Amino acid sequence: MKISTKGRYALRMMCDLALHQDDGFVSLKDIAERQNISKKYLEQIVPLLNKSGILRTNRGNRGGYMLAKKAEEYTVGDVLRATEGSLAPVACLEYEPNECPRAEECATLFVWEGLYAAITDYLDSVTLRDIIDKTASPDGGDYCI
Repeated sequence: MKISTKGRYALRMMCDLALHQDDGFVSLKDIAERQNISKKYLEQIVPLLNKSGILRTNRGNRGGYMLAKKAEEYTVGDVLRATEGSLAPVACLEYEPNECPRAEECATLFVWEGLYAAITDYLDSVTLRDIIDKTASPDGGDYCI
């Protein structure tokens, strides 16, 4: 499994919104500048996050984006599932129940199930708040992922 640029940038965007959640709605332009990410690329990520209900949006002069919930209520797993889809390391684990015709006799299935459990357990244990708290400098400056 390899996390795409889309997933990595979505996580950076979400951390930026979490860091600035007290500022109200934040424009994509501001996020793009702070994160050194193309605004056009962020525009491709927003619909994925909106579809998952992760963001609140506001149009108009004071428009922009903000988290729909608190930073501690979002995990890295939530963001990556919204942008990447399944985090399963092999195709047969993408859906429940496993409908692979070889699942019953697959000698390696337990390896992939263990890897999948480790991936999801870890990514679902790290919140946006954890990232911000770990990476924020003592003087309250910006962070870097």
